[in-house]
Amino acid sequence: MSRLRLGLQARFLAGVVLLLALLVLVLVLLWDRQEASRRQVAEATREAMHALLQEQVRADAQAEVQQLAQALANPLYYFDLDAIGTLARATLRESDVEYVLVYDPAGRILHDGSGDIAAYGQPMRDPLAAQVVAADGPSLHAGPQWLDVSAPITIGDQRLGGVRIGYSLAAMNAAEARTMAALRARFDAVAARDLHWLLLACAALAAIALLAVFLLQRLLLRPIRLLGDAARGIEEGHYDGPPLVTRRSDELGDLIRTFARMRESVLRHDREIRRVAYSDALTGLSNRLAFRELLESRMRELNGVGRQLALLFADLDDFKRINDTLGHEAGDDVLLQVAGRIDAIVQAQPAVRATVARFGGDEFVILLEAAPEAGEQDVRVLAARLADALLEHLGQPLLLHGRQLFLGVSVGISVFPDDATSASLLLKNGDIAMYQAKVAGKNCQRFYSRTMDQAVERRVRMEHDLRGAWQRGELSLAFQPIYRTADRVLVGAEALLRWQHPVDGPVAPAVFIEVAEQSGLIEAIGPEVLRAACREALHWPAAPGAPEPPFVAVNVSPRQLRSVGLLGQIREALASSGLAPERLHIELTETAVIADEAHAIELLGQLREVGARVWLDDFGTGYSSLSHLRRVQVDGLKIDRSFIADLLRDPDDLALTGAIIAMAHSMGITVVAEGVEKQGQYDLLRERGCDLVQGYWLGAPMPAEAFARLLEG
Repeated sequence: MSRLRLGLQARFLAGVVLLLALLVLVLVLLWDRQEASRRQVAEATREAMHALLQEQVRADAQAEVQQLAQALANPLYYFDLDAIGTLARATLRESDVEYVLVYDPAGRILHDGSGDIAAYGQPMRDPLAAQVVAADGPSLHAGPQWLDVSAPITIGDQRLGGVRIGYSLAAMNAAEARTMAALRARFDAVAARDLHWLLLACAALAAIALLAVFLLQRLLLRPIRLLGDAARGIEEGHYDGPPLVTRRSDELGDLIRTFARMRESVLRHDREIRRVAYSDALTGLSNRLAFRELLESRMRELNGVGRQLALLFADLDDFKRINDTLGHEAGDDVLLQVAGRIDAIVQAQPAVRATVARFGGDEFVILLEAAPEAGEQDVRVLAARLADALLEHLGQPLLLHGRQLFLGVSVGISVFPDDATSASLLLKNGDIAMYQAKVAGKNCQRFYSRTMDQAVERRVRMEHDLRGAWQRGELSLAFQPIYRTADRVLVGAEALLRWQHPVDGPVAPAVFIEVAEQSGLIEAIGPEVLRAACREALHWPAAPGAPEPPFVAVNVSPRQLRSVGLLGQIREALASSGLAPERLHIELTETAVIADEAHAIELLGQLREVGARVWLDDFGTGYSSLSHLRRVQVDGLKIDRSFIADLLRDPDDLALTGAIIAMAHSMGITVVAEGVEKQGQYDLLRERGCDLVQGYWLGAPMPAEAFARLLEG
């Protein structure tokens, strides 16, 4: 209690000191304000006095000038210089007059009040002369220390000249200064009396303030301290402190009771906010924030005790296709069903303790550890068992609006403390493992290993090296011949991108093209490929037996297809190379076209106007829908190599290939078969009426020079 009283006393004394300081400040401010007001009054008085004196001097000066002008009329009319000089000298002898000038209508000086009239006949050259001569009546010009007044001299309507008198204002200014000095002395005397009363008033206010502080300290300090302690508890997040109870019936008692009710309300709202902040709005699972806090807490608790945690990072395969084709509402329905399945799968696992969270989008994470009753069971075994269950159950069809949907899931697993000792690194390694599951073909599980870091580093380095590779001459085009099946005549070529890395040598297209697509570099490389392919094709002669030069087929990636500038790039490539539009064939993958069908249909219509041809690549691996072909209206389609590979030993592939050819021909679409590796495949395709073929049996991709020699025979 002594420490508490000492603290209150110190605060009380600090309050008194602060109050006295405020009173001193108020005193200084009041005195400063009084001085400012006095200065303003003095200045206003000076300005009024100055204006009054100026007005009086001007009125007197104008009257004198007009009187002199009237007196000079007859002498000037008779050109009586003696009479003019007498009047001018009489005026010049006045105390404030500096000069007197009598001038003719042209502004030449006739008399200046001097005995010898040295300036006689000379024009007035001062800055005011022109205005004075041109004035039709009295004219007045004033400066800080002088006053110039003029008036014309006339007889009837005849103007004989004029007269100017220059007055000095020094005497007036001196009188004004003396008057203001006396006035300031009076003001200072009044200010001294005011300061005396102001000090007395401040002393009275200080006494009243000290009394008020004393009463406030006695009556309000303790309850306010209680309220302050409760407020600090709320600020620190402690809403369940000691109850605030009071028997006071005044306003402060009402305040304490209101504050108690407010704390209870804040406690309820805090619980609700935490529920919203720590749960996913769509699925009701824990969200990223809640999961991260739980993970960090469990890792701190288990650090150094020899127990393990497993983190399962699950990402749905091809979920974007559902949003693109069925809409985001359907995607939300799918996520709800998937979340329910994951939760049910986790709950069904024996001997585990697990928490499921949604990280956003189609990513789910599961924190897994062995239940206390499971003993020392290896958490890797439990994680692998749970991952297998996820793959099995999530691979089963989902029912959405009366139709079945099939989704897979890729699962990455990282283990604490073997793979990471921090939450951030454990999450990162789980994400890396999940990515490797995607790379391995999707719908599978992968445990994190340190070699995966090397794979990620290789990918990052590849992306870095790929930037500017075209400008450095590392990227080039190879051309694979395309033959007419009926007579095996060379009619075209597919342009294929190749990368000769300066250190690693040739890089597989399947590797670096995927990196270019995912990083967005394909949007810079694609236009260069278009221009280079068109330039090469421009100089190709017709092959033996072919009626016209061969076409060139260029692949366009899904990312390029989504770009609004693709049509302009194609037009620019054709215009800059001079290649005939019908010799350029644009290849689009079936899945890319269907993913954004409306945009693809519009683009294909614009390409038809340009004159370029459009082929549907990898046909058979996507939707392969007849209705899609009707809407998209392509010029040709390429049967995917996966069907051609088993053509000789799989009757189903042969039947399906024949059906695709017949269907396309019925719609007037050219059919190309890629991946022809054997003569038997070629013979079967020719029998089925396939229009064009390409493959290593017919010709491997080759540099532009080699392809040009092939055309020359």
